[in-house]
Amino acid sequence: MLHFFRAVAVCMMLAVPTLSLATSWNIDPDHSNVAFRVKHLMVSNVRGNFEKFAGNVEINDKDITKSKVKVTIDTNSISTNVQKRDEHLRSADFFDVANYPTMTFISKKMVKSGSSALKVTGDLTIHGITKEVVLNVEPLSKESKDPWGNIRRGTSAETRINRKDFGLVWNKAVETGGVLVGDEITISLDIEMIKAQGK
Repeated sequence: MLHFFRAVAVCMMLAVPTLSLATSWNIDPDHSNVAFRVKHLMVSNVRGNFEKFAGNVEINDKDITKSKVKVTIDTNSISTNVQKRDEHLRSADFFDVANYPTMTFISKKMVKSGSSALKVTGDLTIHGITKEVVLNVEPLSKESKDPWGNIRRGTSAETRINRKDFGLVWNKAVETGGVLVGDEITISLDIEMIKAQGK
């Protein structure tokens, strides 16, 4: 019986490291950017970004495909540097921020793409509608210590979505043919993270 308990204890000790392989990182909004671009009148791109967002990344350096990410974005913080357009984007014609104040991305699967890049599949929820999307993620940077002792890492990512899939269907035809706003949205992320203390 004593041998049995010793064996159980050894198994538990061996299991502990696997629980601590992932490290927790918080997205630093002051040094990150959540941006998008969309065709206007089918002739040029209009660019914008969301100024308020938060997120956490659990990074497993032993097996990066077991990492996880969750991001929440304040839709009311949308900015295209044109006040009238931003007000329209916040209205019920588009994001309807009064009823849908946030949008979220929660990862479900990560696979390696090339030597160190990743394809991250997750659920993107916009306007109350959830669809699966795939982010093309660049290799994570190495850890770097800032002058205040924080440990930082960073990466960039991009994906494309059809806004109509998320119920953002407003548009307006123009006299020369075509429409005012394109359907395809390119989302680009530049993310800097700070390692959570004690993690």
